[in-house]
Amino acid sequence: MTYPFIKPKYYLYLLRDLINFIRHPYGKSVKEKSVKEKTYATIGLFFIKICLYLLIGSLLELVYQPKNLTSVSMSERFEPLLLLLIGGIILPIFEEIAFRLSLKFKPIYLALTAGTFTYYFLTKAVFRTKLSMVDETFWYRVSIGVLFMMMIYVIVRREKIKTSLSQVWNHNFRLIFYMSCIGFAWIHIFNFELNTTNLLLLPILTLPQLISATIAGYTRIAFGFRYPLLSHMATNLLVFSMSFIPE
Repeated sequence: MTYPFIKPKYYLYLLRDLINFIRHPYGKSVKEKSVKEKTYATIGLFFIKICLYLLIGSLLELVYQPKNLTSVSMSERFEPLLLLLIGGIILPIFEEIAFRLSLKFKPIYLALTAGTFTYYFLTKAVFRTKLSMVDETFWYRVSIGVLFMMMIYVIVRREKIKTSLSQVWNHNFRLIFYMSCIGFAWIHIFNFELNTTNLLLLPILTLPQLISATIAGYTRIAFGFRYPLLSHMATNLLVFSMSFIPE
């Protein structure tokens, strides 16, 4: 059995399709690809992402390397298995629902995205705690997020509103895609100390996340939601597993 992702030409093919999509985003799935072909492409794009991560990370280390406060905090608060569960499984699900699920418009998708963003806003702006922190505010954050999700779903599923929003998605998909990529990248500035230097270097510090977002957005539209989700999980599991290696 041959695996195309072990051939250099395959990566050039993937990069060409990815760049074409970034230049001219479209909102339609690639129907003609089989599950096996989509899986191989996702694996190939995962390898491309890791290579770009390593390249950019190495260049950043030569100039400036702020401490990732989120990774340090989670490593201190959780045992290894729980860290992998939360950081490698739960957080990717949360982030993919928030930033990628609604790239394709459906009332339930938009409601789930709204619910996760509500939880994020309450956590960061109102209660000023951590997403993974189970404290006295946790159930308030979850309950309000779920209630807002249900309210959005009831409103958006009305036929007139559903039709209008569907047209908005179709006519403005390029803007929606770019905003989701930038939003995903820039929200990771909270991983670092919010000082003047880090804020000025925001586009550079979050460049790895921007690359990840563009690849995940393309994968979500072209292949389906589960493919970027599994790739995101694999990336986080790899990153958090590396934190166990003694320095």
